[in-house]
Amino acid sequence: MNIQQLEYIQALDKFRHFGRAADFCQVTQPTLSTMIQKLEDELGVKIFDRSHQPIIPTAVGRRILDQAAVILLQVAQVKEVIREEQEALTGALRLGVLPTIAPYLLPLVLPLLRKHLPDLKITITELKTSECVASLLSGQIDVALIASASEDELLVDRQLFFEEFLGYVPRRSELFEETSIRSAEVGRYQLWLLDEGHCFRDQLVKFCHLKNAPNQRFSYSRGSLETFMHFVEQGNGVTFVPELASKTLSAEQSELIRPFALPRPARCITLVHHRDYVRHAVVDRLSEVICQAVRIGRRGSVHFWGTIGGIYIITSIIICRIYFRAVSDFIPSFGFISVTRIYFRLFDFIIVFLIVG
Repeated sequence: MNIQQLEYIQALDKFRHFGRAADFCQVTQPTLSTMIQKLEDELGVKIFDRSHQPIIPTAVGRRILDQAAVILLQVAQVKEVIREEQEALTGALRLGVLPTIAPYLLPLVLPLLRKHLPDLKITITELKTSECVASLLSGQIDVALIASASEDELLVDRQLFFEEFLGYVPRRSELFEETSIRSAEVGRYQLWLLDEGHCFRDQLVKFCHLKNAPNQRFSYSRGSLETFMHFVEQGNGVTFVPELASKTLSAEQSELIRPFALPRPARCITLVHHRDYVRHAVVDRLSEVICQAVRIGRRGSVHFWGTIGGIYIITSIIICRIYFRAVSDFIPSFGFISVTRIYFRLFDFIIVFLIVG
């Protein structure tokens, strides 16, 4: 028995056809057939039932194929150890990412990846959380960006950053007149949510207790956040967006954003890989680049209500400063230092800190 024979039976199991399996393995059909026959003779069992069309594994053959998959995965990991040593931050990386993360995070990350990982070829696939986990376990992807813990002992989670959920509300509504929204209020409106199975939906439903929410006259299957936002902009219902999505909005769209009142719901963006994945240098650098991109994105944009809140605070402090100036004549001086001067310096420091910081 050798590695090549295990690769041949795995290919035959995948294609269920000798000719296509041989093409995949880049050998002739007689060569593939002979090598599989030799393996069956060595083991003393039939791995495939050739009387059935298409070819199918026998019962014992299925068990052999499952074990062969484990062995071939370990062989690939040995090769990765060698490649990691030789290539470090080069080669290929297969990344899975949630549809509610990809449109908002990747535009921030890609420029930094080109700068910090120029020799790494990255293939990106959008997948739901369950699909990311399944693909990691089967070896179809190397790492995944998800918004929850993987909850699988074979996977390793790296928490990268937390991201708030924000409300997106129509102009002609009571919610628009508020500076923040409460979870108990949103159930009274038509809510546009992603399909079940999206953790973005599941987390919001749990936080806002929306499982039995009334007034849900319409449902929309396979919708996107962008579609739901267009509905809201036309005055139809309420939806929710992740914090990073709010950084990409126009000034007019930003006016529809409302944060939740405390406690504010948030999700933890996590980088996940198989515990046997050996390219630790790549995972470390990718984690650093993502966190750096998020910091840059958050510094570069402040959503509408954050701006209004800052203006409100600064204005209040300035008014207090004017008030203390007006009454300063009535506050005693102790000769060596004026109490009012302490107040003025304190106010000046706070104002400068808020504006610059």
